[in-house]
Amino acid sequence: MQKRALVTGVTGQDGSYLAEFLLEKGYKVYGLRRRTSTPNYENVEHIKDRIHWLSGDLTDLASLIEAVKTSDPDEVYNLAAQSFVAASWPQPLLTGQITALSVTNMLEAVRIMKPTARFYQASSSEMFGKVVETPQKETTPFYPRSPYGVAKVYGHWITVNYRESFNMFACSGILFNHESPRRGLEFVTRKVTDAVARIKLGIQSELRMGNMDSLRDWGFAGDYIKAMWLMLQQEEADDYVISTGEMHTVRELLEVAFSYVGLNYEDYVVIDPEFVRPAEVDLLLGDCTKAKEKLGWTLDVGFEQLIKMMVDEDMKRVKAEDRYNQLMLSH
Repeated sequence: MQKRALVTGVTGQDGSYLAEFLLEKGYKVYGLRRRTSTPNYENVEHIKDRIHWLSGDLTDLASLIEAVKTSDPDEVYNLAAQSFVAASWPQPLLTGQITALSVTNMLEAVRIMKPTARFYQASSSEMFGKVVETPQKETTPFYPRSPYGVAKVYGHWITVNYRESFNMFACSGILFNHESPRRGLEFVTRKVTDAVARIKLGIQSELRMGNMDSLRDWGFAGDYIKAMWLMLQQEEADDYVISTGEMHTVRELLEVAFSYVGLNYEDYVVIDPEFVRPAEVDLLLGDCTKAKEKLGWTLDVGFEQLIKMMVDEDMKRVKAEDRYNQLMLSH
């Protein structure tokens, strides 16, 4: 019997890697897309025709019930969210609706239409915020420092609540920062690698940054989606921290990215107070011992390898864009 999976946020970084992975495993993959927007298929262009598309909105329970009814999934991966932390201060209500309350909508839709389906919720290391212990593990208390982090805490606990109240197979993966060439340009890693490509090619002259001393646990998204799948293959539902167990500063990120193309970041980086968060998360470091021992999960891509991979892809993309722009100008 072919397994069926319903994925929200399938056009995003994680959703696209997960859809690829599930298709390779022989799943029938259903992707949820909003009815009102013009979807951006960039991350899934190469597999777009292999995904079965459903219309729906995370804030509309009826549309989610219909999506679950149509897809009749064995597994549901709830990855969609307003996921850019900085945007959650100017848009706290929207973040609350989409990143918090929509998790309840998704769980309700599954409970009503397919209570035997296995459910994965994308939790976040931002829930730890102003950390009360280092490294952070599954039992570390949450102290979120942004509306996004607060919303993710709600999503996390409502998932636990449905597991305990309705005996649903519902898991949360507490994923630490995970990056890739498919990361949005607003995220710091991609902002850096895109700027490195533009500066190296003479298109941009400087890069404006906020806190250079923030410490993060950065891994490769392609490795992290495997952990999501592994969680839903276990005998019992549980929550897991997914991380590398290594910390690096934003400064280190800049050093690796700029030196890879033979440049010194200090010649190009300008500190701009506009990019400093209202409430900073200084340090995130995950302890993924449980995931390694119980799930047998392993990491393939290290920090430097990840940043160089992202720089390579951005160099290719920016060169192609520049060639196209020059061509347009010449006509």
